[in-house]
Amino acid sequence: MNHFERLKRLYQKAPIHDFYKNISIEIADKSCSISLPIDSSYFHGGMAVHGSVYFKLLDDAAYFACQSQVDDFFILTTNFTISLTRPVTEGVLTAKGTFVSFDGVVFKGSAILTDSNGKLCGRGDGEFKKSKTALSEIADYSA
Repeated sequence: MNHFERLKRLYQKAPIHDFYKNISIEIADKSCSISLPIDSSYFHGGMAVHGSVYFKLLDDAAYFACQSQVDDFFILTTNFTISLTRPVTEGVLTAKGTFVSFDGVVFKGSAILTDSNGKLCGRGDGEFKKSKTALSEIADYSA
């Protein structure tokens, strides 16, 4: 099993995905795509998807685009900024993340979020750093 497949398994087995039903991820070199079918359990009081869902998808996509470049340690989000541009009430949200740069300490990634019609719903930019946790120490990665 290669690094990208191990990262995919790590993502899919995360306990938080018991809540995010039918989320899917594809990881490649310097890129990541995550799709989530909309469910009303993700809605705020105004009956549209809560911004926390936008954040999760954008952060995860940018994160795994960067983690695709790191095969020794688990990285962590240290800063992430999002812009929400369109409310969503149905269909599928898709986040596409891209590795942007690495300066020797900080990995930078970005992501866009689109709806089922390909319309932009949000965008995000993040910074990530290596943690002290080796990927080989994480059971769902190394199994």
